[in-house]
Amino acid sequence: MLNEDVQSIPVGVIVIVVILLLSQSIWLFTDARKRANNRWFWGVWGLINFPLPMLMYALFCIYLPKKRSERKDHLS
Repeated sequence: MLNEDVQSIPVGVIVIVVILLLSQSIWLFTDARKRANNRWFWGVWGLINFPLPMLMYALFCIYLPKKRSERKDHLS
Protein backbone atom coordinates (compact mmCIF):
# COMPACT_ATOMS: atom_id res chain seq x y z
CA MET A 1 0.00 0.00 0.00
CA LEU A 2 2.67 2.52 0.98
CA ASN A 3 4.89 1.47 -1.91
CA GLU A 4 2.10 2.32 -4.38
CA ASP A 5 1.67 5.76 -2.78
CA VAL A 6 5.39 6.53 -3.02
CA GLN A 7 5.55 5.39 -6.63
CA SER A 8 2.70 7.72 -7.57
CA ILE A 9 4.68 10.84 -6.51
CA PRO A 10 6.16 12.58 -9.57
CA VAL A 11 9.95 12.67 -9.73
CA GLY A 12 9.91 16.47 -10.15
CA VAL A 13 8.15 16.91 -6.81
CA ILE A 14 10.69 14.70 -5.06
CA VAL A 15 13.57 16.66 -6.62
CA ILE A 16 12.07 19.99 -5.53
CA VAL A 17 11.53 18.75 -1.97
CA VAL A 18 15.10 17.42 -1.76
CA ILE A 19 16.51 20.72 -3.06
CA LEU A 20 14.41 22.73 -0.57
CA LEU A 21 15.44 20.58 2.38
CA LEU A 22 19.12 20.56 1.46
CA SER A 23 19.32 24.30 0.82
CA GLN A 24 17.46 25.08 4.05
CA SER A 25 19.69 22.73 6.03
CA ILE A 26 22.91 24.13 4.56
CA TRP A 27 21.84 27.72 5.19
CA LEU A 28 20.79 26.97 8.78
CA PHE A 29 24.05 25.11 9.46
CA THR A 30 26.32 27.83 8.07
CA ASP A 31 24.42 30.73 9.64
CA ALA A 32 24.27 28.99 13.02
CA ARG A 33 28.03 28.45 12.82
CA LYS A 34 28.55 32.19 12.16
CA ARG A 35 26.30 33.14 15.08
CA ALA A 36 27.85 30.53 17.42
CA ASN A 37 24.58 28.65 17.84
CA ASN A 38 24.11 24.88 17.88
CA ARG A 39 24.88 24.34 14.19
CA TRP A 40 24.33 20.57 14.10
CA PHE A 41 20.90 20.82 15.71
CA TRP A 42 19.72 23.45 13.23
CA GLY A 43 21.28 21.69 10.24
CA VAL A 44 19.76 18.29 10.99
CA TRP A 45 16.37 19.74 11.92
CA GLY A 46 16.39 21.73 8.69
CA LEU A 47 17.11 18.54 6.77
CA ILE A 48 14.05 16.67 8.04
CA ASN A 49 11.38 19.37 8.16
CA PHE A 50 10.25 22.42 6.16
CA PRO A 51 9.65 25.42 6.83
CA LEU A 52 9.32 25.30 10.64
CA PRO A 53 13.08 25.13 11.38
CA MET A 54 13.71 28.23 9.28
CA LEU A 55 10.95 30.14 11.06
CA MET A 56 12.10 29.06 14.52
CA TYR A 57 15.72 29.89 13.72
CA ALA A 58 14.75 33.34 12.47
CA LEU A 59 12.74 33.96 15.62
CA PHE A 60 15.07 32.56 18.29
CA CYS A 61 18.51 33.18 16.77
CA ILE A 62 18.09 36.32 14.69
CA TYR A 63 15.06 38.39 15.72
CA LEU A 64 14.95 37.97 19.51
CA PRO A 65 18.70 38.44 20.12
CA LYS A 66 18.57 41.60 17.99
CA LYS A 67 15.64 42.90 20.07
CA ARG A 68 17.54 42.13 23.31
CA SER A 69 20.62 44.00 22.13
CA GLU A 70 18.53 46.98 21.03
CA ARG A 71 16.83 47.02 24.41
CA LYS A 72 20.20 46.92 26.22
CA ASP A 73 21.45 49.81 24.05
CA HIS A 74 18.45 51.93 25.04
CA LEU A 75 18.95 51.19 28.74
CA SER A 76 22.63 52.16 28.80
